Amino acid sequence: MKKTERYFYPAVFTYESGREIAVDFPDLHCATSGLNDNDALLSARELLGCVMYGLEEDGEEIPPPTPLTDVQIQSNERAVLVDVYMPSIRQAHINRSVNRTVTLPAWLNAAALERNINFSQVLQDALKTQLHLG
Repeated sequence: MKKTERYFYPAVFTYESGREIAVDFPDLHCATSGLNDNDALLSARELLGCVMYGLEEDGEEIPPPTPLTDVQIQSNERAVLVDVYMPSIRQAHINRSVNRTVTLPAWLNAAALERNINFSQVLQDALKTQLHLG
């Protein structure tokens, strides 16, 4: 099944004097905030990407976005249509690093440390060779 390239969801930006701008995605039941409009929008896009990626990966139903004109707001709020480009989000998750614990003899560890061996790089190279990934 072809994955969606871009999602668009309404967010409600709430403005209160002396406070960060609160950003709520009513359709997704999640929220974030930002210091100003630009920061709030960037935070909203990041959150939207994380939430949508998680829903895709878990095989959960993607809720339909409410039309922007149907979003109910108060006088100190603005409805903003936030979008996220998913191919870059998915690619970032594919290339993320994970920690693994390995066990090796103390003498081998000491010899490698003495020669300033990069354990992560050696393990990556060995796994690529073992898996024939070039």
